[in-house]
Amino acid sequence: MTSPHLEQAADSGELPPYRWEHIPPDTPQAILDALGGPVANRTLPGEEPVRVVRAGKPVPWPHAGELVLEDGTAIRIADSLPADLPWGYHDFHADGHRRTTRVIVTPRQCPVPTKRQWGWTAQIYGVRSRRSWGIGDMADLDRLAAWSAGLGAGFVLVNPLAAAAPVVPQVPSPYHPSSRCFRNPLYIRVEDVPGAERLGPELEKLAAAGHALNHQRQIDRDRAFQLKDQALRAIWAGFEQDAALDRFCHEQGAPLLEFATFCVLAEQHGGDWTRWPAEFRHPQSPAVQEVARQYADRVRYHQWLQWLVDQQLARASRHTAIVHDLPVGMSPQGADAWLWQDMLALDMSIGAPPDAFASEGQNWALPPFVPCKLRATRYEPFIQTIRATLRHAGGLRIDHVMGLFRLWWVPQDQHASQGTYVRYPADDLLGIVALESQRAGAFVVGEDLGTVEPGVRERLAHYGVLSFRVLYFEPHPPPKYPRLSMATVSTHDLPTIAGLWSGWDLTAQQRLGLPIGDDARQLRQHFGRMLNLPDRASVAEVTERAYGALAEAPSLLLGASLEDALAVPERPNMPSTMDQWPNWTLALPVPLEALEAGELPRCIANALCR
Repeated sequence: MTSPHLEQAADSGELPPYRWEHIPPDTPQAILDALGGPVANRTLPGEEPVRVVRAGKPVPWPHAGELVLEDGTAIRIADSLPADLPWGYHDFHADGHRRTTRVIVTPRQCPVPTKRQWGWTAQIYGVRSRRSWGIGDMADLDRLAAWSAGLGAGFVLVNPLAAAAPVVPQVPSPYHPSSRCFRNPLYIRVEDVPGAERLGPELEKLAAAGHALNHQRQIDRDRAFQLKDQALRAIWAGFEQDAALDRFCHEQGAPLLEFATFCVLAEQHGGDWTRWPAEFRHPQSPAVQEVARQYADRVRYHQWLQWLVDQQLARASRHTAIVHDLPVGMSPQGADAWLWQDMLALDMSIGAPPDAFASEGQNWALPPFVPCKLRATRYEPFIQTIRATLRHAGGLRIDHVMGLFRLWWVPQDQHASQGTYVRYPADDLLGIVALESQRAGAFVVGEDLGTVEPGVRERLAHYGVLSFRVLYFEPHPPPKYPRLSMATVSTHDLPTIAGLWSGWDLTAQQRLGLPIGDDARQLRQHFGRMLNLPDRASVAEVTERAYGALAEAPSLLLGASLEDALAVPERPNMPSTMDQWPNWTLALPVPLEALEAGELPRCIANALCR
């Protein structure tokens, strides 16, 4: 059996030919088994778990009954839903049926920026000030955002701030989180926590040890975690109850309680729930409920940590729009997978088929949601994830946005190329994104790089989701980019300008023994021709020229990386590597204070402001 996929279409509108990937004959059966069989998605009339409809026009309805709106108002439905229904999550009770259908009424599209603006793209863990404890934190984000706003930036795009398991070793990749619905307490600035001053000399000693970590370029997350955990536990021991914490816990409800319970179990049994004693492996088991009761103070501690990081993120979001990045999935060993295990295909992994920049394909070791099971939950996990990521956000970047349409599923123990595509209800999911982004007042960017099938970009634009354009890849100069897009020079997975132009990055790939395709070898030539650069141009000259060219794009959003602003040769992440490369652990080579005083960052800002 074969599985087709299309290479990314050029802007000319001409579609490239299909490429067929040959997959083992048992792959389709394995995926059908994971989906629950070919009849898993059938529902009886009147018993649909959810319907997603767009506001503004009447919708034919198959059954009479009562629609209860979010505010409690009840409306009698005969044969159609009225056109003037408010946006939101409503419940329909059909006459003669006991099951309730969730009716999600969505706006036509996401908010779209009203004017062109630029901003920095930042790996916050690597943006350290002299007060950091070896890793960038929320106070550093606060300072970065204020400095950016002073330069005229309209946003700061940050790496995913999603939670890791509260154990060592700490997982470095922000794209392999334990939970996408909660933040990582490692980003807490300890000195800003109410009550920290009571620790006195103990805090000074811990802070000094944390500051000493700043002297090494490679981030030691485990040591930073241990120091912050020791300090935060000491502060918690003297914490007096706060009504604001009570309100936060009430507002976050059961999801926060379940996440905090997972954290307690992880502290006791390790960060991989699949290796826990059997009685704790399901969140609804009596043993788990007993842990939540018996260790209530420890559960409250983890709720408190989420409250702290939420408060500090809110403060950092005052200066300019913070754009949050939504990873395409979650760790199969983490909190979200534990909580939603019944809706996931845990014996599958998502990834990408072979393409020009990953000739072997990609396996991201992230389990996919089973589409019909996600629908059976009325999309609740998806709603919670989008809503949580949009908290205190001015924008949202959806990693691998094509996953809302289809995902490349790879059975366990199979090579990445031996997968096939599984479809998702894209219009339903995009409608939910539109609803949640409108409520948050945040624009949405879809990372649509790689294998993009025909019609996807048009559908995203229909919902007001901005495309993502990278100067390295585009066949046309920036003035021809679409207005409804975010444009950057590179990404965290690609060479920096310094790494590309100096040849440092290509040499590093060769040293690691990575397969290097012709496209990767020719990237520097393509880049130089596009910018009309002399071969001996300096990195600073190339950087200024690149961002000057990017400023000519009509794109609503323009992004500049802090790595380029400091002429850093190393990229944050080297795909297809594990321990060979310090992925997600390299701090910027100078502290935030030096970044603020640098000449090249100001040159980039001036170019983009123009």
